[in-house]
Amino acid sequence: MAKKHDIFLFAGGIAILIVLTILDISIGEAGMGDAAVIWKLRFPRALTAILAGASMAVAGAQMQSIFRNPLADPHIMGISAGAGLGAAIISISLIGMGIFPAELGIASGAFAGAAITSLLIITAASKIHSGSTLLIFGVMIGFIFSAITSIIEYSSNEESLKIFYNWSAGSFTGNGIDNLLVLASALALGTFIALANNKGLDIIMFGDEYANMSGADTRKIRLYAMLSSCIITGAVTAFCGPLGFVGIVSPHISRKILGKSANLSVLPFSIITGGTIALLADVISQIARIPLPVGSTIALIGIPIILAILFKGRDNSLVQ
Repeated sequence: MAKKHDIFLFAGGIAILIVLTILDISIGEAGMGDAAVIWKLRFPRALTAILAGASMAVAGAQMQSIFRNPLADPHIMGISAGAGLGAAIISISLIGMGIFPAELGIASGAFAGAAITSLLIITAASKIHSGSTLLIFGVMIGFIFSAITSIIEYSSNEESLKIFYNWSAGSFTGNGIDNLLVLASALALGTFIALANNKGLDIIMFGDEYANMSGADTRKIRLYAMLSSCIITGAVTAFCGPLGFVGIVSPHISRKILGKSANLSVLPFSIITGGTIALLADVISQIARIPLPVGSTIALIGIPIILAILFKGRDNSLVQ
């Protein structure tokens, strides 16, 4: 009976995702009549939204498990800040000098920044036993990188600063087949690692002491979770900019709907939930009188949910 219930929920989630996809690609002056516009511009944008939202949801679900923190996500761990620093260095320093084309430079810089930050955190995860200590380490890394980014912004020229701000606002547009393949590959690899690690993620939610008594290697569990999250976050941030809140709220919605916290179910459903939230944000940004940056639109969707998590103590538990 429980399996039939889960199948019904997954089918309903996929149906909502399909409806939102159709709605997203139908928005615009040309309507559905211009096939070229749909397949070259709108469909890649919608697919980017789905892949990006799903990816951040998978990363957030893992981080909430290993840190036992309902508000943990790649932003909290400083990965997005590292990507922002890499993008700032390239866009403000090198693009302005004509060394890199804007699009390639931003993506390369963001991915490199996320990768370096990820390497720092993965190294720390292999040595730090405490989840709370590792969380604080990530937060401090994020603060340091954000401060350096601000210094670079302050000393930049107007043109370079505009390029960086456009990227940092977040966007699902402008990604071709190559970028989509990278996003899809990162999501597939990251999800595979997460699902292979699902039992460890479940055990560590009860605390390190319980996990160690059960014979689990907590450092290895965190290492695999961080590796998965870093692969995913690096790709998304490079091509879509820093996207907050999706990684926080999607796992919570998934646990609430499913009525369980087992990652073998939560992770796949979070993919659907994350893609749905990102698509909804894109729809809202497209129908607004003035096109809105998707990063801000996602924040408007996610903040009320996060406030609900904070003010309802019973929702703060990850284990159901």
